[in-house]
Amino acid sequence: MSAEAQIKSRFLRMAVINVTCLVAAAVAFVGALLSGQNWLFAVFGAALAVGFAAQIWFIAAFRRAKEGV
Repeated sequence: MSAEAQIKSRFLRMAVINVTCLVAAAVAFVGALLSGQNWLFAVFGAALAVGFAAQIWFIAAFRRAKEGV
């Protein structure tokens, strides 16, 4: 698999993870506000952290692929 194809594959995985985390964070936030369950704010924070980690993972792989250029 070429470097460009690997980057596209990682980008797609990162995008799917980010969308999933966005939905989970939104549901947790709304759920916490509507139901008063404060533990859902922890789920909200964890979803945000995982989304940011996925972006960092993609950027690190992108930088590693560009080192050979």
